[in-house]
Amino acid sequence: MDSNASVNKKFVPDISSELRQDIVKSPDVIKNASGIRLFGKRIKSIIYTMDVAVIANSNADAVLAVYPWTPNTKILSAISTVSNVPILAGIGGGLTKGLRSATIGSFAEENGAQAVVLNAPAKTETILSVEHVVDIPIIYTVVNDSINVKERIDAGVDAFNVAGGKNTAKLVRWLRREVADINPHFPIIASGGKTSEQIQETIDAGANAITFTAYGVTESTFQKKMEIYRQDHQ
Repeated sequence: MDSNASVNKKFVPDISSELRQDIVKSPDVIKNASGIRLFGKRIKSIIYTMDVAVIANSNADAVLAVYPWTPNTKILSAISTVSNVPILAGIGGGLTKGLRSATIGSFAEENGAQAVVLNAPAKTETILSVEHVVDIPIIYTVVNDSINVKERIDAGVDAFNVAGGKNTAKLVRWLRREVADINPHFPIIASGGKTSEQIQETIDAGANAITFTAYGVTESTFQKKMEIYRQDHQ
C-alpha cells in the first residue's frame, strides 16, 4: 500500500473563500473530546455567545445561547435566523422559573432550538414543568457539588452543563462519579477554560463536549481589518 495514501486519509483539506477568512474557530484541542450526539449530530465544540455576527461566522458544532437576563423570545428568534448549527437555548431557572420557564421552553422548541438549558438555581418543580411540555433534551447547569444529581435526572434532565470556573475540571470529576451508577455514559458538557491545557484537563476529567467563549471577537476582528484598510489607503 502506498504510504502517501495512508497519510492523505488523515489529512483534512480546508475549503473556504476569500470573503470568509475570519471564521471564529473552536480550539483544536476540543477535537479530543468524545462528543455528544444530539438528534444524530455529533457535537464537541459549543460556542458560548449572544453575538449573532459571531454565531453566523463560527465553526462551532452548536451554540450555547444563555444570558443573565430574563429569557426573551425575540432574542431566540434572532439567533435562530442566523445559526446554521443546533441551538442550546437558555430558558431561565432562577428568577424565571416554573410555568414561565416551561412556556419559554415550548417557544424555543417551536423556533428550532434542539435543547433547552436551565440555570443552576432551577428546582425540581421547574424541571418537571419543562419536561411536561417539551420534547427536546433538558440540560441542567451545575455550578457546585451541592445538588442531588439523581433527583435532577429523575425529574427529566438529559445532560449536565458544568460551569465551575477554575474548579470546573474538579466538578466534572465529581459529577462523573455521581452518575456512574445511574448511567456511566451520561452526557456532560463543560466550560473548557482559557488554555489548551485547561481544556484537555476538563476532557480528561470526563466532559464529553466543551463550551468556549468568544468575548470581544467582533470588536478585535473589526479593529484588525480597519488597520489593514488604513494601511492600504495610505
